[in-house]
Amino acid sequence: MIQVNTNNIAEFVPAAYQASLAQPLAQAHTWLQDASGIGNDFVGWVHLPRDYDKEEFSRIKAAAKKIQQQSTALVVIGIGGSYLGARGVIDALCSPNYNQKKKDTPNIYFAGNTLSADALNEVVELIGEQDFSINVISKSGTTTEPAISFRFFKELCEKKYGKEGARARIYATTDKTHGVLKALADAEGYETFVVPDSVGGRYSVLSAVGLLPIAACGVDIDALMGGAADMMAACAKPGQENPAWQYAAARSALYQSGKKIEILASYEPSFRFMTEWWKQLYGESEGKEGKGLFPASTEFTADLHSMGQYIQQGERLLFETVVRYEKPLTALTVPFDESDGDGLNFLAGKDMSFVNEQAMDGTLLAHVEGGVPNLVIHIGQNTAYTLGELIYFFEYACGLSGYLLGINPFDQPGVESYKKNMFALLGKPGYEDMRAELLEKLSK
Repeated sequence: MIQVNTNNIAEFVPAAYQASLAQPLAQAHTWLQDASGIGNDFVGWVHLPRDYDKEEFSRIKAAAKKIQQQSTALVVIGIGGSYLGARGVIDALCSPNYNQKKKDTPNIYFAGNTLSADALNEVVELIGEQDFSINVISKSGTTTEPAISFRFFKELCEKKYGKEGARARIYATTDKTHGVLKALADAEGYETFVVPDSVGGRYSVLSAVGLLPIAACGVDIDALMGGAADMMAACAKPGQENPAWQYAAARSALYQSGKKIEILASYEPSFRFMTEWWKQLYGESEGKEGKGLFPASTEFTADLHSMGQYIQQGERLLFETVVRYEKPLTALTVPFDESDGDGLNFLAGKDMSFVNEQAMDGTLLAHVEGGVPNLVIHIGQNTAYTLGELIYFFEYACGLSGYLLGINPFDQPGVESYKKNMFALLGKPGYEDMRAELLEKLSK
């Protein structure tokens, strides 16, 4: 079970911060459990690991097997919450180099998360002559980036396999009853999976949104959901023993003490896209009404050689949260070198996990001494079960944190501003007046 070590924040926050936050945390907890707080239309994720659609779950596993049998490549089309969670899990459990590894499961190519022509064309080139399937993920079907990408890959699929063949290779994860993509999927006969109405995109990785591509990689999604379900049970218990309460309380106390940035760090490169998922989860949930910690991320030890200087001696406006695995999946011993030109024979015979752990401990102490408090989240070995635990833990703590800030953790009104400007500049019908105004501003 996940444990939160708060020892390294003691000198930076009031000693009684947990007691002072007990009542607000209890209220936030009730709002989440009873779906009685602001934004309660989007708390379906709270009990999702228990209440998920079992029939759809079986269809997800069957579709994943079909993809594995039919295709050596799967194109996952989605942006934001429609891809970050799946990519994070796949990288963490199957390796960031998954596509380069020998395996019996299909390569995964992520598209629809950019408007770059070069990036889109590169995915087409990488697929080449491979047999491929498509999983397009969009609640509405009108989000610009995935909608454009789907046009390209749908056309490619139909040219390669014909209309009938493409129908058996395209899977749409979308709204249950409404929307452009749902209508298209029904008209074309694509198999569909549901983006639950009560689950926002950034909380959706444990729904069909994330589960289909994750299962296609061979990840045990029963274990993933099992870990999430056990963490759901732990987080349902009110009180300071609840790890999500501990994390949310510590973040709140550090924020109130003047910290403005939270850096999520791990000493495993495979965790990088989990930090990207975490950044959306917390940034989109908390960053509103002029409030919220700015979520950033680092990959240690690599970033100690680039960001380490700033973290150690820059402005004292940040703190770190470090995800610490119990032990690596593999053992690797530092070899002995007769010449010892690098002076590292004192490490010969030691396991790399030991070296990594000492680097972590030394860094944590140095950063605290430099004025950077840190939290350490201890999880077990890197498995589908423990990652399911961690996903739910972060989700629940995020809901608590948003309510502690006094904001709605489940909307994202600010993201519409750039979309309106983009639509106007692209010449979307109905935006003519705004287009003229924006073009005038850009000409100055």
